[in-house]
Amino acid sequence: MDIQDFIYKTTQLLPDLSTYASEAPSNIALVKYWGKFGEQLPKNTSISYTLSKCKTETKVILKHRIEATDQFSFEVFMDGEPKPTFKPKIETFLKRIEVYIPFLKSFDFEIHTHNTFPHSSGIASSASGMAALAKCFISMEASVNPQLTQEYRTHKASFLARLGSGSACRSIGGKLVVWGEHKAIEGSSNLFGVDYPYTVHEHFRDMRDSILLIDVGQKQVSSSVGHNLMHGHPFSEQRFLQANENVSKLTSILASGQLDDFFALVELEALSLHAMMMTSSPYFILMQPSTLAVIQKIWEFRTSENTPVGFTLDAGANVHVLYPASAASKVRYFIEEHLLPFCQGEQVIHDVIKF
Repeated sequence: MDIQDFIYKTTQLLPDLSTYASEAPSNIALVKYWGKFGEQLPKNTSISYTLSKCKTETKVILKHRIEATDQFSFEVFMDGEPKPTFKPKIETFLKRIEVYIPFLKSFDFEIHTHNTFPHSSGIASSASGMAALAKCFISMEASVNPQLTQEYRTHKASFLARLGSGSACRSIGGKLVVWGEHKAIEGSSNLFGVDYPYTVHEHFRDMRDSILLIDVGQKQVSSSVGHNLMHGHPFSEQRFLQANENVSKLTSILASGQLDDFFALVELEALSLHAMMMTSSPYFILMQPSTLAVIQKIWEFRTSENTPVGFTLDAGANVHVLYPASAASKVRYFIEEHLLPFCQGEQVIHDVIKF
C-alpha cells in the first residue's frame, strides 16, 4: 500500500451522529526509533512489544452537523475533565490527516479519553492515545463504507496514528510490531506498523514488563524535540545503521530463544538511545541517579541469581523490567524487596506482553 491508497474515497457520505469508541495499547520498543524525516517517517526500523494492561480508551462523540469551515470544532476531555492543553497537538494531528478523513470539519465533536495508567508516568500515552483516536476515525469511515477489509482498516489506522505520534503506529493492536522498511522483514513499511511475520520462540511469547516509575513528572524534553536533535547529530547515521543491524540480529534471536542474547541487544538499544541524547546539541541526560542504580541492581541480580531478566528504557528515567513468566515470582520478589525504594512513591506497574 502507498499513501494514495489511504485517501478518503467516499466524500459524499458522512457518518451518523453517534459515539465511536475504541481502545489502543501502549507499546515498548525493543529496537528503538529515534530520528525521522518527511512527514513522520522513521530513519530506522523499530520493533516493539505490545502491552496488555496499559492502554488508552477513547470516545469520539459527533454532537452536531455544522457547515464545514477552515477550522475543526472540538473539545477534549480526560477522565471527564476538560483538557484544553491537549487541543493544539490534536489539532495538528487533525490537519495532517484531513485528506484521509475529510468529514471531521462537518461536525462539532468531543473527544473523551482515559488511560489505565498514570498520565506522564513514562509510558507512551501519546502512542496509545493517538492510536485509539485513529481507530475511532476509522470506525467512522467504516460506518459509511462497510466494504473496507479488516486489513485495510488496521493499516489505515496505523497510518493515521503515525501522523499524530510516530510510535503510535505500533499501538493499533498487534503483538510484536515492526515499523520501518527493512530488507529482512517482509511487508515492512515506513507508512504503518505490521505484525512481525516470523517465528517467535516461546521464551519471548510469555514475557512480563514491570514498569518502575522512577520519575512521574513532565518529560525533560519532548519526543519531537528529541527526534529533531538527530538532524546534524555527529553520530546519527551510525546510530541508524546500528538499529537496522540490530533488527536483523533480533530476528535470529527471536527464533532461537536465546534469552541472554535478547537482553544484551535490548539493553544496548536502550542505552544507545540515551547516548544519542547525551551527545546531541543541546544535550540532555534523561536518566536519574535512581535509574542507574536500578540498572546496576538488575545486572547484579541477573548474574548472582542466574535469572533471566533485563531492562529497557524509553526517552525518560523510568525502567521497564523484562522477564519471562517462568521467572515472574522470583523477579517480582526482587522488585518488591530491592527496587521499589528507587521508585517515586514506590510506584510500579506490572504488565503482561500481549501474545
